[in-house]
Amino acid sequence: MTAEDKRPIVVKRIKKVAGGGHHGGAWKIAYADFVTAMMAFFLLMWLLGSTTRGDLQGIEDYFKTPLKIALEGGSGSGNSSSVIKGGGKDLSRSEGQVKRGDLPSRKKIISLKTSDTDFKRKEQADELAKLKELKTRIEGVIAHNPNLEKFKDQILLDLTSEGLRIQIVDRQNRPMFRVGSAQLEPYTRDILREIGKSLNDVPNFISLSGHTDARPYSVDMKGAKGGYNNWDLSADRANASRRELITGGMDPDKVLRVVGLASAVLLNKNDPNDPTNRRISIIVMNKRAEDTARHDGGVIQVENSVPPAPPSPAAPAPPLPVSPTR
Repeated sequence: MTAEDKRPIVVKRIKKVAGGGHHGGAWKIAYADFVTAMMAFFLLMWLLGSTTRGDLQGIEDYFKTPLKIALEGGSGSGNSSSVIKGGGKDLSRSEGQVKRGDLPSRKKIISLKTSDTDFKRKEQADELAKLKELKTRIEGVIAHNPNLEKFKDQILLDLTSEGLRIQIVDRQNRPMFRVGSAQLEPYTRDILREIGKSLNDVPNFISLSGHTDARPYSVDMKGAKGGYNNWDLSADRANASRRELITGGMDPDKVLRVVGLASAVLLNKNDPNDPTNRRISIIVMNKRAEDTARHDGGVIQVENSVPPAPPSPAAPAPPLPVSPTR
């Protein structure tokens, strides 16, 4: 065997590396970072595009002066119109971190006049309810008092635009006052004193007016008072009624007005001489009537509300006799 036949045999083995390729897998990591960055970028663009001007102004203010925002209000940098906290406490964007942001085009206007009207309506309704309660109470006192029950047809109660009106009227055979004078009958005193006790249950002021029928007043010349007429008589009777109300327990300061109206305001206009036209009218005034009385002349407590007319140059007519039921 020759030397060439004895040459050694060399076996070459090629080692294969897993994940081959010229650059390996590094490109995948770089691509993932790029996609992540692009997603963040587009997310940022979307947020900027959907954010209102007020939000942007709030964010800008926050980063410029964070201490000022912390002191003035606002718990973050969100929109003040959002239900999520972060835009300040005022949803109208008028305070907190978005104070200088854009204000809404429509402003909510609260009408003080409307609020005041609603308050007055409620006040009037409460006042009316109290007057109705007082009316019921006085009717109960009359019904359960043996001394007053027999006079219930002479005590008229109703609600008017001025308040609760209590009228004590004459009857044909049961007058309230002595003939031609301001002296009250005993039963009239009882009625007025019982009413006086009830009037302190409400804070309202009182107006009293005296009324006569249309018969002209006259007295004998021996007891004549110069120029004394129905105006004087009605005013004197109203003032006498005031004194009896106070005697019954009514606060004297509740009286706002005492007037005599003679036969100017008749209860029965069809019959000016009807005994019911002779009456005392007590009005528990509501707030509006009280304001009107004060505006027109303040507290008025007079004996004669209208002075007697000056004497006519013509010869006076002979005096007429006093009606026996006057």
